[in-house]
Amino acid sequence: MGIVSIEDDLHEQLRRASKASCRSINAQAAFWIRMGMLCELNPGVSFQELMARELKAAGADTAASTSPALTTVAA
Repeated sequence: MGIVSIEDDLHEQLRRASKASCRSINAQAAFWIRMGMLCELNPGVSFQELMARELKAAGADTAASTSPALTTVAA
């Protein structure tokens, strides 16, 4: 594990995104890094497809995501 130096503006975007995503700033940065890497390695695959693959690999139930209707989660 190491320290990564990023611009102040990017850190602010991380802070905002982490709040909206209910993640820590470090977890949000790790998510963006991982998804960015996956996007670069799989340029023909959409973000949604990559997320579905990641959720499936993690054992998450993605059956609800195949429905055309939006699913909401109570906060």
